Amino acid sequence: MERKENGSLDAKKSVENGRPPDPAHWAVDDVVNYFKAAGFEEQASAFKDQEIDGKSLLLMTRNDVLTGLSLKLGPALKIYEYHVKALQTQHLKSGSP
Repeated sequence: MERKENGSLDAKKSVENGRPPDPAHWAVDDVVNYFKAAGFEEQASAFKDQEIDGKSLLLMTRNDVLTGLSLKLGPALKIYEYHVKALQTQHLKSGSP
């Protein structure tokens, strides 16, 4: 599987909403697009600025999201509780390395 210039995986592998199904394989742009699609247009740029790819996203703690991204508290809480935590749980349940 090849990476494109923007870091995204080549579309030869199955994709879900334009991203590989396993967040561990997401490039920074995939993470940014995920949060834009989830309604966090303004906050998505923080993930790009901090170069958060899928592997980094799966390692993030609540504190990382609340303080490390310099986001307003309300959106940061929603991003962690409804998205980051859910993606981490999904990844663990799938048994992906």
